[in-house]
Amino acid sequence: MNFHSLEQLAVLSAERGVTIGRLMLKEQAMESGKSPEQEFELMAQYYNVMKEAVKRGLTEDTTSRSGLTGRDAQRVMAFGDGQEMSLGKAAGDAMAYALAVSEVNASMGRIIATPTAGSAGIIPGVFVSCQERFGWSDEHMVYGLFAAGAIGYVIANNSFVSGAEGGCQAEVGSAIGMAAGALTDMRGGTPAQSIHAVGLALKNTLGLICDPVGGLVEIPCIVRNGFGAVTALAAADMALAGVRSVIPSDEVVQVMLEVGSSMPEKHRETAGGGLAQTPTGKAIMNNLRKR
Repeated sequence: MNFHSLEQLAVLSAERGVTIGRLMLKEQAMESGKSPEQEFELMAQYYNVMKEAVKRGLTEDTTSRSGLTGRDAQRVMAFGDGQEMSLGKAAGDAMAYALAVSEVNASMGRIIATPTAGSAGIIPGVFVSCQERFGWSDEHMVYGLFAAGAIGYVIANNSFVSGAEGGCQAEVGSAIGMAAGALTDMRGGTPAQSIHAVGLALKNTLGLICDPVGGLVEIPCIVRNGFGAVTALAAADMALAGVRSVIPSDEVVQVMLEVGSSMPEKHRETAGGGLAQTPTGKAIMNNLRKR
């Protein structure tokens, strides 16, 4: 890739007069040796999987094998159908769709890790709900996925996207940043605004620990995806309105690395601390071991 930082990504996109998504498609094709058409088709297939996961999570039984989670997305949708949501319909749909994909993951369904399985609901939640809301084509959404991929590429190579390495800030936080930056790009924001959206989003999740109850990617992972989708929408709107990340986004990524590296092991996907070690968390773990 011809960029190694978010600033370089924004500058290169602006210099070439293209969106971040279109820039990334060309860069990815050069990197892989495949044609842009081949890369686009592959990403289109990924987006179809995302849409299918949203649909499945809203219409099928997503009860996990543990029995701990399932059908919360459907509960949120039913609530929104019955009365006005505090969030409003747009954000409510994004939240429900994110929950849906995460519940499909927990029930052993097919999802796309973006960037991980534990954070796989955020980008589909934002993308599918916004596609419905704004009437965007699948082609437009695929370019958005390339934009998200470009942002994720920089984060992964300068920090981490694994909860075992850097806590949930690395998984859910990175996904929120990817979704926010890509949404800004898709809505016609400048490359600089897209990168500000990433920084704004990441700052809101710094220090978020990874504390899966019972060691399963269910509690609190699924609800964090729902909240994450809403945060991504907010970060994109802030950036499009002209709100800037006063701390440059690349520096925020470095802070995520610093914070994650200093987290105790018990707060990095080991189920040794946080919510996993509450009385209820311990009871759930003991019950699971008896099965």
